[in-house]
Amino acid sequence: MILPKPIKLKVERYIGGLSQFRKIDNPIKLSANESALGPSPKAIQAFEKDKDKIFKYPESESSSLREVLSEKFNIDPKRIICGSGSDQIFDLTCHLFLEPGDEVIVTEFGFIMHRIYASLHKATVILAKEKNFKASVDEILKKVTNKTKIIFIANPNNPTGTYLTKNEMLNLRKKLRSDILMVVDDAYFEFLNSDDFTSGLELFKDAANVLVTRTFSKIYGLAGLRLGWGYCSEEIIDAMYQIKPPFNVNRAALAAGVEAIKDNEWTKRAIEHNTLWAKKIFSILEENKIVANEPTANFFLINFDKTKINSDEAFEKLANKRLILRKMEQYKIPNSLRLTIGNEQANEHFIQAIGTIIK
Repeated sequence: MILPKPIKLKVERYIGGLSQFRKIDNPIKLSANESALGPSPKAIQAFEKDKDKIFKYPESESSSLREVLSEKFNIDPKRIICGSGSDQIFDLTCHLFLEPGDEVIVTEFGFIMHRIYASLHKATVILAKEKNFKASVDEILKKVTNKTKIIFIANPNNPTGTYLTKNEMLNLRKKLRSDILMVVDDAYFEFLNSDDFTSGLELFKDAANVLVTRTFSKIYGLAGLRLGWGYCSEEIIDAMYQIKPPFNVNRAALAAGVEAIKDNEWTKRAIEHNTLWAKKIFSILEENKIVANEPTANFFLINFDKTKINSDEAFEKLANKRLILRKMEQYKIPNSLRLTIGNEQANEHFIQAIGTIIK
């Protein structure tokens, strides 16, 4: 009997952070950059209030959320598209712009979903070398050809925690051809407070050839509801609406997302928590000769080259203490793990544990 066979796609599969490792009782998951405090209580209330309406379809164009986003960030609602996570915005972008033979530039250790979606849409993925795990404007520009259609930049970047400055970002856009779409992934911008940094949305809200994406999975704590959005020229956003699924954002995500955006006090609390613990953990890492990026997001890329144990041993020893970190094998970053900043109890537990395993 001949059965239907799917085509064989040469596309890398994304490997998420582990929730469980072997059979650990009460594991502490610090592997997925999830929110330390969880969502706003107001977002949870909105979620619960809407539960009796789940038999009804959600808004097709996420109008209620787009209006709130427009008010908060002083942007045009007609230039916003919402998606099932910012991942869907990457997918729509690649679908809209790429044909076989086109080239997409990503940085060497950039967020891996960028290259996965480009590959899925039959583009050739070009890696631009990084310097000390930081994207390089010069290296990106060297890779540009007449086939280049899209450049992806996560700023700050996951998993390295490094970032391009305001001037570097402006310089990159200025030196690129105008018909190359620059996609700026703003997933972690809220956590970075530095004089030389400006978010992608603030830098490029008036640009017609820059797409900025944002997510509700990090600072807003709604990872389980899958919600993100993009901002670009009205022409490009209109084209995305032509190809997006009709009800791509679910009711619960919309209801919770509206209240999450409006709850400025909870967002402020989440930022303050992260800032406090980022400094404490960075200091502990330094004390134990673990090399890490300066605090820029809600995670650290930690390297064990200067310690007596390697990253595999550290992973196992921490797992034995219920702490699950993210391995960096998929990113091909040697002897390193990624550590998410957790809640107070999780962070205290990590600080105690790391001091006992690094001897």
